[in-house]
Amino acid sequence: AYNIHVNGVLHCRVRYSQLLGLHEQLRKEYGANVVPAFPPKKIFTLTPAEVEQRREQLEKYMQAVRQDPTLGGSETFNSFLRKAQQETQQIPTEEVVLEVLLSNGQKVKVTILTSDQTEDVLEAVASKLDLPDDLVGYFSLFLVRETKDGAFSFVRKLQEFELPYVSVTSLHNPEFRIILRKSYWDSAYDDDVMEHRVGLNLLYAQTVSDIEHGWILVNKEQHRQLKSLQEKVSKKEFIRLAQTLKYYGYLKFDPCVTDFPEKGCHVVVSAGNNELNFQVRLPNEQIKEGSFKVTRMRCWRVTSSVPMSNGPSGSSPGKSEVKLELAFEYLMSKDRLQWVTITSPQAIMLSICLQSMVDELMVKKSGGSIRKMFRRRVNGALRRSDSQQAVKSPPLLDSPDASREPMAKLSSKLTSVSLRGISHSSSANDVGANDFHGNYAFEGIGDEDL
Repeated sequence: AYNIHVNGVLHCRVRYSQLLGLHEQLRKEYGANVVPAFPPKKIFTLTPAEVEQRREQLEKYMQAVRQDPTLGGSETFNSFLRKAQQETQQIPTEEVVLEVLLSNGQKVKVTILTSDQTEDVLEAVASKLDLPDDLVGYFSLFLVRETKDGAFSFVRKLQEFELPYVSVTSLHNPEFRIILRKSYWDSAYDDDVMEHRVGLNLLYAQTVSDIEHGWILVNKEQHRQLKSLQEKVSKKEFIRLAQTLKYYGYLKFDPCVTDFPEKGCHVVVSAGNNELNFQVRLPNEQIKEGSFKVTRMRCWRVTSSVPMSNGPSGSSPGKSEVKLELAFEYLMSKDRLQWVTITSPQAIMLSICLQSMVDELMVKKSGGSIRKMFRRRVNGALRRSDSQQAVKSPPLLDSPDASREPMAKLSSKLTSVSLRGISHSSSANDVGANDFHGNYAFEGIGDEDL
């Protein structure tokens, strides 16, 4: 069996024959010209080198399917991964109570099935809160890790290919929780949400929490004004004032490392307002701040090194040794593109943020509304509208059971793990075209807009 990792954590185990079955199903539905080539069957037993070659081919195949908006968003692909996740984690289908947190720490308990997908759980939470249907799409469920000071570290936005109950319980760690937060970037959409009492309360709780955790910057005078609005329970006015503050609507990530402006710099990255904001601590302890606009990123990629064996059986599944990097190619000036790399366990979450910013820009550019970006019920089944691209956080494969290939040297195990080698030079020549997330927003936006 092959292990499929999401965010460096084991999602499911699948056999070659199961993946072949998925491939044939996709070909039947979408045609051979749409579906990428699948690694061929072999008559004889594979050598360890061939096993590794097949793993790499299967990994590329899964990446390619996941990054194709049609295939990656298809029910065939997503239900395959959900079913495999449930089987691998050996969690039977039954009714359970799942606890979902709100930003203010309040717990919402929903009764769901263990086999309910992300959309179903989100609907259940919305219904428990009395959030109207047309506002559900403005919110998402996120997997977070609670830190000792009560703040949250974002692991990822829960995707359509997973079962939230299984995702959180299979980590066997009470620090991992599911939280409900708004999932759009443009604060103009706050107006739609604030029209309804429940939407207003959720937005207010999130804003208060972000200010308390220091994510939104507030000076003494602003703090005094906010306090007085809070005492009067003037929620709308409170949010209106918060909208004018620095980092309102941003997601703040854990401290990590970047190679910009030089290798090994410590950085705190925040995502919001169609940009990644860097607060970099230079080697001379000086702090510099700057922003990278998503419209100036030509493309980006997430690279991971997944250790090929699952480590000693005693190691906890939440703590994997995976090293994740997000690299983006940025238009620094009219004729100069440069790669910038962030090494962070939250690289996939960063990639999801970039993708959703681009999706939101594209919907606005085509004159669509944000409401159109969300679910539509068709014959009782949830369907995404065409304007919503599948968010592409690629599943990652690692090798079959190590005990079956005693020939492989440990050193080769640890080196042959990178998914798509990011070159240490700034040249992109050694990286294939399929390795990129193209930023199509970039193509449609002229220099005068940049």
